[in-house]
Amino acid sequence: MGLRCGAPRKRRVPTAGNPGSDLSLSGITEGIDAPESPIVVEHRGQLIYLLREAAELEHAIMCQYLFAAFTMKQSTDEGLTDPQMEAVNRWRKVILGVARQEMLHLALVQNLLTAIGAGPHLTRPNIPSPAGYFPQGVQMALIPFGERALRHFMFLERPEGMPLADAEGLATETRRRPLLGDEDIVPRAQDYATVGHLYRAIDIGFGWLTAMLGADRLFVGPASGQATQKYFGWPQLVQVVDLNSAHRAVDTIVEQGEGVRGDWQVAHFGRFRDVFDEFMALRQQDPGFDPTRPVIAGLVREQSGADLPIISDPATGQIADLFNVANEIVLMGLTRFFAHTDESGEQLDALVGLSVGMMFDAIKPLGDLLTRLPFGPSHPGSSAGPTFELFYQSGYFLPHRGAAWLLMEERLRQAVEFARKIESSFAVGISGVANAMEKHADALAQAAT
Repeated sequence: MGLRCGAPRKRRVPTAGNPGSDLSLSGITEGIDAPESPIVVEHRGQLIYLLREAAELEHAIMCQYLFAAFTMKQSTDEGLTDPQMEAVNRWRKVILGVARQEMLHLALVQNLLTAIGAGPHLTRPNIPSPAGYFPQGVQMALIPFGERALRHFMFLERPEGMPLADAEGLATETRRRPLLGDEDIVPRAQDYATVGHLYRAIDIGFGWLTAMLGADRLFVGPASGQATQKYFGWPQLVQVVDLNSAHRAVDTIVEQGEGVRGDWQVAHFGRFRDVFDEFMALRQQDPGFDPTRPVIAGLVREQSGADLPIISDPATGQIADLFNVANEIVLMGLTRFFAHTDESGEQLDALVGLSVGMMFDAIKPLGDLLTRLPFGPSHPGSSAGPTFELFYQSGYFLPHRGAAWLLMEERLRQAVEFARKIESSFAVGISGVANAMEKHADALAQAAT
């Protein structure tokens, strides 16, 4: 990052320069470099607001990557040659690796929130995000793997100042958010064209508020309420206790996403660019090359403002619902971890085991399965995919320990019963998921005592 703040005059984040304008990106359509408005971070409330928006971005971006990975073919039986299958497996590994780093970024944002006394923020808008929810140029959509998805991913991860167009159909809106004034006391959304600019504002905001309030008054949250390598395994998980560690946390996020300024080759943007170039080359060699299952994005139930079809196959719709409940349980466990009270170390291990275990034991197999199941009579020949629908916008925080553990176990056992009813009715091969979820419920019950 390199941009540091120790003086009050630095609280307004300036418009970005254009460090990437001389880059030649083969096959990528460059667009207009949208100017970025200054972002004001005048008080703690506005910094919390920006961090929550960053958490929602990381969360939604991760879901987009997982959706694309689930839609990719996994066998030569699906019409691919051995070399093509090798390339597809390599690309899936890249996308899943980036998705894992987005999860790391989401955890780092929770640490930053906790450090300044705020609670965890693990909710987000449903996808596609409602019109105007994020600023112009930041749109979320579930897109099957392919040229359009890769263009969208590169657009989201592009370095500050790089002129790049989004994928077709995701053109930016012309509406702009009004500027925040230095005297405004109510926090609200501000404009940014790139994720990097948002994090630069957060980084400078930490410096400004440290200068204004003092480190002892700004960093009031408990270090014990943060994610560390001890529990999650990532050595990059910075425990945020002062301005230095806040800077390191932000640096990790930005450098993994867009890269150190002018050096994006190994960052998310560069990795997606490499996949894009390989994909386009293979498609040029074989115009019939199709690495993607016939997936279309849909919903289990209607959402206001979301122009997506409703899954019309009964079994597929219920499995999509089960996927969403499994995702809900992951978020419940993570939220409790970040907002825990008097849990023991063993109980914190159990919360991490629940959340991470459910990703592998339920989210992954159900996501893979959904892309092989029929969408339904409304779209013959098409398959479905995970919908990543959330049921609450703020309902994953369970404040009382005894009640929290009981509610998580109860929800798990409801999911187990629902999965077994689906298997009994449709014989779709999810008994292993049901058994795994029951083991998680038993482990949670044992750890709670």
